[in-house]
Amino acid sequence: MGYRFFTLVGETGTSYDDIEKALDEMGLQCAFATSKHKLFTSAQTPVFPIPGGGIIIGHLFSRDGRPISTDSFPRISPTSRGIRRLLLEYYWGEYLLLQPTADGEHFLTLMRDPSGGVPCVYSFRNGNGFITSDISIATNLNLHANQIDWTYIAQCLAYPHLNTERTGLSNIRELLPGCSLQLHGTTISTQLEWSPWAFVAHDRRHSDPREAEESLRSSIRTVVRSWAETDESLMLEISGGLDSSIVAACLHDIRASVTCSTLLTPVPGADERQYARLVAQMLGADLHVELLKLEHAHFDFALPAQSVTPAIGPLQHAVDEVMGAAGEAQGAASHFCGSGGDSVFCYLTGASPAADAFRACGVRAGCVAIRDLSDLHRCTYWKAGRLTLRKLLRSHQPPSTWDSSFLPLCSAPRVEEIHPWFMAPSGALPGDRERIFDLAGTQIFRAQSPRGTKRWLRMPLLSQPVVESCLRIPTWMWISGGRNRAVARSAFADILPLEVLNRRSKGTFMNYLGEVFQRNKPQIQEFLLSGRLGERGLLDLTAIRSFMESDLPLHGYVFTRIFDLCRVENWVRHHP
Repeated sequence: MGYRFFTLVGETGTSYDDIEKALDEMGLQCAFATSKHKLFTSAQTPVFPIPGGGIIIGHLFSRDGRPISTDSFPRISPTSRGIRRLLLEYYWGEYLLLQPTADGEHFLTLMRDPSGGVPCVYSFRNGNGFITSDISIATNLNLHANQIDWTYIAQCLAYPHLNTERTGLSNIRELLPGCSLQLHGTTISTQLEWSPWAFVAHDRRHSDPREAEESLRSSIRTVVRSWAETDESLMLEISGGLDSSIVAACLHDIRASVTCSTLLTPVPGADERQYARLVAQMLGADLHVELLKLEHAHFDFALPAQSVTPAIGPLQHAVDEVMGAAGEAQGAASHFCGSGGDSVFCYLTGASPAADAFRACGVRAGCVAIRDLSDLHRCTYWKAGRLTLRKLLRSHQPPSTWDSSFLPLCSAPRVEEIHPWFMAPSGALPGDRERIFDLAGTQIFRAQSPRGTKRWLRMPLLSQPVVESCLRIPTWMWISGGRNRAVARSAFADILPLEVLNRRSKGTFMNYLGEVFQRNKPQIQEFLLSGRLGERGLLDLTAIRSFMESDLPLHGYVFTRIFDLCRVENWVRHHP
């Protein structure tokens, strides 16, 4: 399952007949062709033409949740850019828009939807190349030889959470969600088509809390039901926290088969069964408890063939293996999860929401937000006010900071590219900056979950309508009444179990990771000290040896940083 496509553009240096035969053996058939472009897709990947000369790869819905096909798309012929604007304003889904010119000239435009549901990487030289969901297709066709981009790897070590168009492979780039690619002759360019900044603008912002709640509830309900009725059977990965519980609330009384699974670890911290059972009972579904054993977490493991960046760490690998096996055992067509909920529901832990209220609405609203902030963090009103004042007076923090720990003593690697969402407009509010920077980081979630290549992986809270609805809700509304994610709680207060609705705590895998670290210290030390990163001089091996051989008490940051290094080391070991 999962979206799978391959597009040839221009000359390849290899016989088209040989390529088509090889693609057919991979389960890909030609779905569209001109004299300069050929699109191949798997049988499970939806693809259909739309009026105006475009091809949709993936799933497309109207804003009210109706599935869209050629027959239901409006019969208009707007300009090339007009079609992209039309899709972004009136539709949503997981899709790519492919726009070749009608006369077959060497001109092509591609747009990826804002959720990034369909993977998309590409490579061109002199106007010839390919676009694909899976780089291994190009590798198997001998159209690309995997070579590590070591400059990118150095940047990845120093800025472990920075996502850009660059990948870990030389000459391979990713088309980021909400962006378009234009190829005209030998000229290649990309541009931002959808920006989250448009939805936090003053004239788009909700001022009525009730209106904000209704908009949020409607958008989530529409998206969840549309995906569920498309897939027909699904396994909900439920933690018992607010985010996955809201997804569950929208699955009640739908035309789809629903099962529920939750994870249990052998160490305290991540046992969510108490809350997960309440949510499963709300759906009238059985709850399957999947044991995440310590043995499931590896630092040296095989990577999925489509991996182009060091995205999968020990925890992601373990969760993916266990939940993937559960989905297979339950015969589900798709996985549903609440990924991205903290980001879209504006779970900010600092004083920026109160600072935003001061700047946008004045002293009275700012003082109310300070009171909410003090209730949220259970601190004095004066401390909350002092932190808000500091936030108002401080200069803006960069969206991504350099982490020099366990790296050689040198200056920070130059960041040659930044994420397009990091280009904040003049006068942007501090809280809006923080939540949009955080939202950009969610784009790596799909790459961390290769189970999405075997079954559909739905992340409803990261869909375009939900993200837009949440962005229009100002940051200070999200801490109303001293509750985090307050608007989401209020929007579903009549459905969620009270224990879940009023819950302040969150499950954590830190104890699990700490135990994995302690049990595997010698192996992890050898893995890093004898690895390719060390050979390249990209790690401070003395610092790593000293830390690994010390008996200093652990704290979360240090051992998760070690796991980050293992994540990158494992990726480079599995590439030439």
